[in-house]
Amino acid sequence: MTGTCKVEGCTVDDTRKCAMENDPATCENRVGIGVATDASADAAATTLKVGAPEEREQQAQDIGGPVLESTERRPAFPASTTLGLDVVNGLMRSRYVTGIGILGESNSGKTACLVSLYLLVSNGLLEGWTFGDSASLTGFEDIARAARVWNEGHPPDQITLHTEMADDRQPGLLHLRLKRKSDGRRVDITLPDLPGEWTEALVKSSRSDRLEFMKSTETVWLVVDGKVLRELSTRQGAITRLGELLGRLEGMTKECPPRVLVVVTHRDMGGLEQSIRDRLEAEIAKRVLPAEIVEVAPVADDETICKSGFGIEALLDASVGAAPDAAEFWASTMPPAGSRAYLGYRRDR
Repeated sequence: MTGTCKVEGCTVDDTRKCAMENDPATCENRVGIGVATDASADAAATTLKVGAPEEREQQAQDIGGPVLESTERRPAFPASTTLGLDVVNGLMRSRYVTGIGILGESNSGKTACLVSLYLLVSNGLLEGWTFGDSASLTGFEDIARAARVWNEGHPPDQITLHTEMADDRQPGLLHLRLKRKSDGRRVDITLPDLPGEWTEALVKSSRSDRLEFMKSTETVWLVVDGKVLRELSTRQGAITRLGELLGRLEGMTKECPPRVLVVVTHRDMGGLEQSIRDRLEAEIAKRVLPAEIVEVAPVADDETICKSGFGIEALLDASVGAAPDAAEFWASTMPPAGSRAYLGYRRDR
């Protein structure tokens, strides 16, 4: 017997054609099927003849296919690398974000300042601030990876690598959300990690198309290499280029001038001499934009002078603004002697 037919070799189950040339619906050789005489048997026969081939074809196509349909694949968590301008714009639409711009020549210490800020926050060593959130932790880790590598207890010769942009026209922005201990204020900040070539091109050829986002920043760091300032042969050139950079920044942000901070690195070599500071202030005074000088030591070679991370907290405080003094809820005033105030009326009687 083959399938539902008693006749050996009959393929009625596959072809729907009887080997004895009988009607498959009424053939007496099929198991469980008698002579169909009612209308239901005729309807069943019609269904077998008409609809069955399409059903068999569909079943044949489904053989070997997936049992369950796969859902749309998405990452469990959003990417936390450096953020694009579109992502930052979306973040700004949901909350207030303080934009900080960073400019400086190659090897001036821009990335080192970012690494120092991140490591201080992540280890709870940033006095006055605590970590709240970050949408770019992987981006911070990428630039801080070299700072975590030590050779037998000794730091590497170069803590941060030279910044290279995947897109020559789009900046990579980093995000931090911090909470200030003094007043509980939560602050969202964005900071760019830009190559020094962008600053050098701005000074030499006034190329500012890649720095359009600077127009919306509230604070701009102009990072200057402290070693270059302390060398007599390179000092004047560094001060002159700083003045030119400040002038370029004025032209870019004349509609909405930002707060400008001149960040001098390598404070671990000692504080700036007063003569050098006077020359820096004289160069700044030539420009319209005022600027404040802040000395920092992102990574200190000699911690007997200052520790790593020196000045980063002051730099952050100056960037987001100082906490306002709390106003007295109900001021107490004493009436002056001899006045006709109601509280003093007939008090001495």
